[in-house]
Amino acid sequence: MKKVDIACIIDDDPIFVFGAKRMMQLSNFCNGFLVFNHGKDALNHLKPIMEEDSTEAFPDVILLDLNMPVMDGWQFLDEFIKIKTTKEVTIYIVSSSIDPVDLNKSKKYSQVKNFVIKPISEDKIKFIMEDLTS
Repeated sequence: MKKVDIACIIDDDPIFVFGAKRMMQLSNFCNGFLVFNHGKDALNHLKPIMEEDSTEAFPDVILLDLNMPVMDGWQFLDEFIKIKTTKEVTIYIVSSSIDPVDLNKSKKYSQVKNFVIKPISEDKIKFIMEDLTS
């Protein structure tokens, strides 16, 4: 299983963020983290890195929550896919939503690799690690 360099977590729940980081550390998932509390902060940080040949660290994978204040996961995705870039990132929606509408909607975004239902666990992190290489 390939270890990623930078993982990005976009979620407004500090307990989820803490747990996800801990599970990633236990699974030796990545070398470092970027954490944002909502989509707008993430977009403001990532967009300039994507549009320019920046040497700043860019995430290999994003764990994206759907329900957040300011800019939710769907709004983030709608803006994120408009950015012209050569950099590749894999997005996993990690949500407490079990609504089939959300799952089906996520499949419309080519950047979204999979949909993971919270709570996060070491097994789910291992699933993402294996899924990244498939």
